[in-house]
Amino acid sequence: MARTVDPERTRARRDAISSAAADLFATKGFDHTTAAEIARAAGLSSGSVFYYFADKRAVFRSIFEADLPASREMVARHAEGTDPLGSILAMVDELGGPAQDPSASGILIELLRQIDHDVQLQIVIAQTTEVIRGGLVALVERGQASGVLDPELDPTEAAAWIQNIVDGAFLSADPERDPRPMLRRIVARFLSTPPSTQGGNS
Repeated sequence: MARTVDPERTRARRDAISSAAADLFATKGFDHTTAAEIARAAGLSSGSVFYYFADKRAVFRSIFEADLPASREMVARHAEGTDPLGSILAMVDELGGPAQDPSASGILIELLRQIDHDVQLQIVIAQTTEVIRGGLVALVERGQASGVLDPELDPTEAAAWIQNIVDGAFLSADPERDPRPMLRRIVARFLSTPPSTQGGNS
């Protein structure tokens, strides 16, 4: 009789492996983390990792693959808001919130170390980046059209800078400090219409 696969159980175990691996990769690094350590941290038997993933790089990729559908959902949720700047700042909140995770800076540093060694990982990161950037570009353009955002900004360049600003919060993450208020302040001032152009008064 063929073995029955439970999709929910498979998804739960893959998620457990990804979560455990993220913590280990962030603290020990990709090269110094073994599959047995990941399995043990996930509460599974030592051979379980390669039952659910082709190899260790697939485990590493899985940490970031979940970001793509989440990013699409986030962009769609904020796309039609009546306040473009408010929608951008809400996205900044969502993107910057995870920087409070104690492993945030470690996993980002490890991503920078590993991305050149994995073409599939490069594709995953590029797709997620483009989804978020596209959402930000559309909101910047709407804000400029309604006169609330600096009309001299190039929307694509501005969106890229917003992403860079958020990434910076991860590289300098402090679990004891919420980065979101400062991120909102920086991005709001960056996008705001200069006083000399507001209302046409000098």
